[in-house]
Amino acid sequence: MRVAIVTESFLPTVNGVTNSVCKVLDHLAREGHDAIVICPAAHAPSHYRGFPVFEVPAARYRSFPVGLPNLLVQRLIAQFEPDVVHAASPFFLGAQAIAAANRLGVPSVAIFQTDMAGYAKRNHLGPATKLTWKFVKWVHEGANLTLVPSSASMDDLQSIGVPRLKRWARGVDLEAFHPNNRSRPSAAEIRERLRPNGDEVVVGYVGRLAPEKQVERLAELRGVPGIHLAVVGDGPSEASVARATDGMPVTFLGRLGGEALSDAYAAFDLFLHTGTEETFGQTLQEAHAAGLPVVAPRAGGPIDLVADGTDGYLYDPADPSELRQLVEDLVASETLRLRFGEAGRRAVLGRTWTNVCDELVKHYESVIGVPRLEPTAQRRVRLS
Repeated sequence: MRVAIVTESFLPTVNGVTNSVCKVLDHLAREGHDAIVICPAAHAPSHYRGFPVFEVPAARYRSFPVGLPNLLVQRLIAQFEPDVVHAASPFFLGAQAIAAANRLGVPSVAIFQTDMAGYAKRNHLGPATKLTWKFVKWVHEGANLTLVPSSASMDDLQSIGVPRLKRWARGVDLEAFHPNNRSRPSAAEIRERLRPNGDEVVVGYVGRLAPEKQVERLAELRGVPGIHLAVVGDGPSEASVARATDGMPVTFLGRLGGEALSDAYAAFDLFLHTGTEETFGQTLQEAHAAGLPVVAPRAGGPIDLVADGTDGYLYDPADPSELRQLVEDLVASETLRLRFGEAGRRAVLGRTWTNVCDELVKHYESVIGVPRLEPTAQRRVRLS
């Protein structure tokens, strides 16, 4: 199979979209498929897993490269002659790719992954929120199939009339994130650093420090006895989070990857998720794989990933006292933490990237040979 992946984000930018695209490319390479990557210009590698990577012109917005409409997108797709176009978190660049695919008679699969409408709402952009939803519909109705990561995303897109929707979750590396990592000397070293008195319960957060992640919510734990906060990640809200947690027992570990990230999870006692705009919540799966109980808001992707009262707790994001109480319950009971952690590990055992990507290939196969969309739909997504 020949797959043209057009993504709004790629290496060296590291985020959920980039990570998912890399996992898909890893799988396609292992299974003998052929692929190309088209991404915004941001000093991307020329190849990944042997597949060529093509950059197109981009502008910078809040430190992120944003791909601009360019005729090169259609030329690259036409030259590659793919069986399917994969549009990862499509916005400007992905919208053009979907339109180009329709003009070339190539089926497309769009991956909904970024809550742009939630971003507009959170930033009090008023009418822009409605316009953003219209744009999301405009983009996705041009694709032969849109894959959504959670029931909340499914509800959102169904409510605005996006057709041809199916669920597709994300995988997790069950070896990189494993309860046994807790015995590694490198993990023990981090844990010792996070427990200066030797008996603190480590409450960890992993993710980008950005407004949409609402990491300042950690301040709700001010005064909870016997805890130490650990924050993994960086981003534009780092100073804001530091101010919110000033005077609290907190360690900022910065951005981590590879074994260092695995060690950080292994050094935690429980995992706290703060954002309400997650379309999925990959770090929750990583925490579960590491055998950690999780506490997350009852909103968006976490609703599907956390079995409330079984492998973690879901809190009302509008009620700070509930977040505090649930964390206190877990801090007070090591037995409860262990029980929830074991249940979380069991919950993700079937969610390997191999299984998830095998499912994705079946989604590709389901649209290959499907008659091309009506011309009216093609015109609605034409951007070039």
